[in-house]
Amino acid sequence: MEPLRLLLLLLLMLCCSSTAVVAAVAKKRTYIVHMAKSQMPPAFTEHRHWYDASLRSVSDAAEIIYAYDTVAHGFSARLSPAEARALEHRPGVLGVVPEERYELHTTRTPEFLGLDRREGLIPQSNTESDVVVGVLDTGVWPERKSYDDAGLGPVPASWKGVCEEGKDFKAADACNRKLVGARFFSKGYEASMGPIDETKESRSPRDNDGHGTHTSSTAAGSAVPDANLLGYAAGTARGMSTRARVAVYKVCWLGGCFSSDILAAMDKAIEDGCGVLSLSLGGGMSDYYRDSVAIGAFNAMAKGVVVSCSAGNAGPGTSTLSNVAPWITTVGAGTIDRDFPAYVVLGDGKNYTGVSLYSGKPLPSSPLPLIYAGNATNATNGNLCMVGTLLPDKVSGKIVLCDRGINARVQKGFVVRDAGGAGMILANTAANGEELVADAHLLPATAVGEKAGDAIKSYLFSDPNPKATVAFGGTKVGVMPSPVVAAFSSRGPNAVTPDILKPDLVAPGVNILAAWSGSVGPTGQAADPRRTEFNIISGTSMSCPHVSGLAAFLRGAHPDWSPGAVKSALMTTAYADYPGGGGILDVATGRPATPFDFGAGHVDPPKALDPGLVYDLTVDDYLDFLCALNYTTLQIASVSRRSNFTCDNKKAYAVSDLNYPSFAVAFATASGAGGGGSATTTVKHTRTLTNVGAPGTYKATVSAPEEAKVTVDPSELSFAAAGEKKSYTVAFSAASQPSGTAAFGRLEWSDGKHVVASPLAFTWT
Repeated sequence: MEPLRLLLLLLLMLCCSSTAVVAAVAKKRTYIVHMAKSQMPPAFTEHRHWYDASLRSVSDAAEIIYAYDTVAHGFSARLSPAEARALEHRPGVLGVVPEERYELHTTRTPEFLGLDRREGLIPQSNTESDVVVGVLDTGVWPERKSYDDAGLGPVPASWKGVCEEGKDFKAADACNRKLVGARFFSKGYEASMGPIDETKESRSPRDNDGHGTHTSSTAAGSAVPDANLLGYAAGTARGMSTRARVAVYKVCWLGGCFSSDILAAMDKAIEDGCGVLSLSLGGGMSDYYRDSVAIGAFNAMAKGVVVSCSAGNAGPGTSTLSNVAPWITTVGAGTIDRDFPAYVVLGDGKNYTGVSLYSGKPLPSSPLPLIYAGNATNATNGNLCMVGTLLPDKVSGKIVLCDRGINARVQKGFVVRDAGGAGMILANTAANGEELVADAHLLPATAVGEKAGDAIKSYLFSDPNPKATVAFGGTKVGVMPSPVVAAFSSRGPNAVTPDILKPDLVAPGVNILAAWSGSVGPTGQAADPRRTEFNIISGTSMSCPHVSGLAAFLRGAHPDWSPGAVKSALMTTAYADYPGGGGILDVATGRPATPFDFGAGHVDPPKALDPGLVYDLTVDDYLDFLCALNYTTLQIASVSRRSNFTCDNKKAYAVSDLNYPSFAVAFATASGAGGGGSATTTVKHTRTLTNVGAPGTYKATVSAPEEAKVTVDPSELSFAAAGEKKSYTVAFSAASQPSGTAAFGRLEWSDGKHVVASPLAFTWT
């Protein structure tokens, strides 16, 4: 038996060894390694060789995925946690950061924003056509008319980008004087997820999702007459900056968007010559030195590039923002004055208004039987109309009321249709309140708010023979009030740096019409056979490219403006009140929104062209900001690529000194029950304004909440020439309030023509 026991022992050891090897391989993940470029040993003549040697010192098997040289210095590679820790201690290594996975944040807007009058707004010396907007997203469907280059001159001589080819993407056919560049980045994605399945998506810049085509055409698409989705929203579709050029960088795939690819794309976009970067994607919140988008954006800003990002779709919860670095323009979403009403008419004669983009055969005018999905299922979650949960014998020929949540809104319609249902009413629950987003359903369907949904359910449960029908109202414009802040739009306060108010502003992001991919239907579902030139979708993904295009518009009018000046102009001219009075509403609450919802307010492009004054910001300002956060030398170098920079120990750094166009003031609550008390705390912020208009005198006015006192010194600033700078200090004083208290106000400087406005946000913690 001894030989047999020995054999069994050897087999057991082999099994355990194999398991250990598999486990070790499974633990490997992609890390981004930030290097101090200036510390390269003299033995190396090229940084890539040094990076490779550093990697080889901890792993013989690992290979460099990307080397970064423009928005970051360093490389990415697959490593085990132990190898990553070992690499952190190698000479010249600033930091080793695990890769993050990011997700996408998913016609009439030019008129709504006042850009239909653009010809009278733009200076004769406009250089808008020299600006290239780089869009990092899912790629592009280049055949769409939004990329027509008619009327555009030669590609700017400074442009260095290329049109990368794939088996379904030919450079000669795809790129032109409008779409000047197209690249794809998949190495990081494939290192984590395996090879791209080319039966499902193209390993090229081609967009099989639709999101990237929608965002890039929103930012800088050419004017396309007679645009519509299935007859809805008919009119001329145009981007925010019709004369700017577009370059696409495909970084998002079926399994997500990976930070190693995003950083490589930002690196190449700056090298190519983009003047604006647009990123409608985001991940979780983290310190700036661990956030690849923040790092890439910092060094883009340092090279004069404006970076705008979506705020996220995690609202209306508090502190749900993405992309909160102060050098990024963080964009939330609001509605426009256009809607697509669809009316639920009940058997008792009552009717309720919803929204829909359904365009097929209408329901009969006489009501059909109505059933609640929760009563037509054996599943515990059948009320949500999940796949396979509805009983055909219960729903056949009936209108089915489904609750919103968990699965996609349009998928619920497929479930109802496949079970034999005649139509669908999609009812919001408390999670979505009164927010309505229109969808191009494949069966007669409408979405209604929570209140209407509850009323319909009440009828349905009380009437022994409930009936309903749905009538479709087409496109309606002039809807008021508008804008309102979308419930899905992510909110502040800023959890990374509470003293920086985010989001920065809001822009149109609900029911936006723009170009669409030819490989997927308007619902994005595989079962949707329809193909459309345009689509209507919603999200901060849609609001972000509005601001990106407007940034290109401003850069064209003012090519000498810094990214900080562009951002300031957009923020200080944004509006927080409706023209007739009253604050912009929050659809989630039905009450006036706050700066934690909309930042400085809703973007106003005509006013942004001539802001009067701006709060400018430089790289040095942001370095001081990082010092104020008590970042170490290595952490600052990871963000800024400045390995020789150190904070001055003799200097008193303060986040409140950052020359930001908004104010976030955090007071500490007094100790004791409730946190109340009579002791007054005073916090001072210093700001500097730069004149970008005619000479004039500006006077300050403050709207302060009763909880705080605000004093501006001096309260009057005179400017004799363009480019002149003047500083002022604001003292904020307040007694202690219960922890969690928030209050808001507004500071405005005006010369009688211009209003340079900043929101004030106060918190007690």
